[in-house]
Amino acid sequence: MKALLSFFPAFRPVRGLFLLTIVLTTVTVAAGIGLLGLSGWFLTAAALSTAGAAFNLFGPSAGVRGLSFVRILSRYFEKLTGHSATLRALSDLRRWLFGRMFARSPLPVSIGRGDLVSRLMADLDALDTVFLVALGPIAVAVITGIGMSVLLALVLPVAAPLYAIGFLVATVLVPVALVQVSRKLGNQAAEAGAQLRTGILESLDGHRDLALFGALDATTDRIGVQAERLSMVKQKLGRLGSLAAAAVQMTSAIIVVGTLAAGIDAVSNGRMDGPVLVGLVLAVMASFEVSAVLVRSASRLAGSIAAAERLVDVAGGAAPVDGVAPEVSLRANAGLVFRAVDFGYDARAKVLNGVDFAIAEGECVALRGPSGAGKSTVAQLLVGLLQPLAGTIHVGGVDMAQIPLDALRRHIALMTQDAPVFHDTVRNNLLIGRPDADDTALWAVLDAVRLGEAIRSLPGGLDATLGEGGQSLSGGQARRICLARTLLSPAPVVVLDEPTTGLDPQAEAAFLADVPRLTAGRTALVITHADVPATGFRVLTLRAGHIVDQAAGTA
Repeated sequence: MKALLSFFPAFRPVRGLFLLTIVLTTVTVAAGIGLLGLSGWFLTAAALSTAGAAFNLFGPSAGVRGLSFVRILSRYFEKLTGHSATLRALSDLRRWLFGRMFARSPLPVSIGRGDLVSRLMADLDALDTVFLVALGPIAVAVITGIGMSVLLALVLPVAAPLYAIGFLVATVLVPVALVQVSRKLGNQAAEAGAQLRTGILESLDGHRDLALFGALDATTDRIGVQAERLSMVKQKLGRLGSLAAAAVQMTSAIIVVGTLAAGIDAVSNGRMDGPVLVGLVLAVMASFEVSAVLVRSASRLAGSIAAAERLVDVAGGAAPVDGVAPEVSLRANAGLVFRAVDFGYDARAKVLNGVDFAIAEGECVALRGPSGAGKSTVAQLLVGLLQPLAGTIHVGGVDMAQIPLDALRRHIALMTQDAPVFHDTVRNNLLIGRPDADDTALWAVLDAVRLGEAIRSLPGGLDATLGEGGQSLSGGQARRICLARTLLSPAPVVVLDEPTTGLDPQAEAAFLADVPRLTAGRTALVITHADVPATGFRVLTLRAGHIVDQAAGTA
């Protein structure tokens, strides 16, 4: 429940709409109760009247029509305001969640892609239950229960205590018990749903390999088992909800019978008219409409609590860097220094162990080494995606632990080995690096990376749409688009992590030969497994988590 409460501040900006929704829902319920009670009194009184011509049909019939219209209109505007407020709150939650995720990226390895999709879609959407089918109905139930208890105290005092106790059981005790009992099943349902989505997404990604190795049937069977598990958990939740609904119906039946018994006694003693009793009993029955909604709410609230816990897990933890070093000191020096840096996802198995090196301002350095040596880890440490277990990293002469994350990422531009080309125009792919760049700057950087001529030949030039993953470009051209985007950034430090991934040897050599020229005037760190040109680079070799060689190239 604590995790769910942590999301309540997101609902504050739309609390006015939520309050209006509660008012409208209360009006809707009151109109429904009044409509059934008035109809019962009207029909009974008309049937019992011995002088039908003298009975006033117009007043009650007008009341019935009026309450019907009120109920229809209030129900419509209740849905309108409630959903509008919820969608706005969920939009704010999405922005907050993505901001927290990006700040702590990469996410823990325990959160797979399918699980992440589940959390960002199903779990986030599950929070709409918090108001639409939980808090709102609870508030309306409290108002309804108090109002009906007061009415009974005035009209049929004997039945008021029974109604108050029974309504408390139906609207509070049963739903709370249902939430408590179904908490574990709600967690199981969320986990089973995440596992099913993960299995489906991974199977779709690897469909070709699964087909080639004849593993489609086994994969289908495994997904079927996961789907069956989810189905079983949801069936258990459904059975609990049915039992709770039955308990509410039994409670309401006891109250109706008790009210009817008390009312018959009042009628026989002349304290109440028969038509009034019929209308009152029907009004009591109508008031339990809100308790039925609460049972459904309680069933879904357990899932919302589990969803909130999973979302907090994704967004949890403070931003990696929250210091306050002045940005001007960074821009005064673009050097990089690693001092005795240790890192490991598990402290017992370190990826980096006592890494020491320094890169002077304006220097172009290649960090080479075999796969798994920790080269990409160095890049992620530099931009704050990871934090060292020990040692210090100085950027621009400042301890990185004291640099605000946004300032750090303005100071260092990183091109990752899986940097994507988005399904968008050439212009929009480049503007990610510098949103205010004009066409002159875009063409200049494209020409610098030897891609200007190819882009000019495309229909639309800068406004040409590149396919998903840059399908309309060759592999080398797609990598150069990513390089151009990185170079377009005004950052004084450029880090290129395996920039030649997927290129043939000739394209790889041409790409790396251009890097010293393209990064002239900036500090550049190129992380690669490939051979670099003999000139223009100083080469560092990383092996088994250590810098084992620092060879100077010819400038």
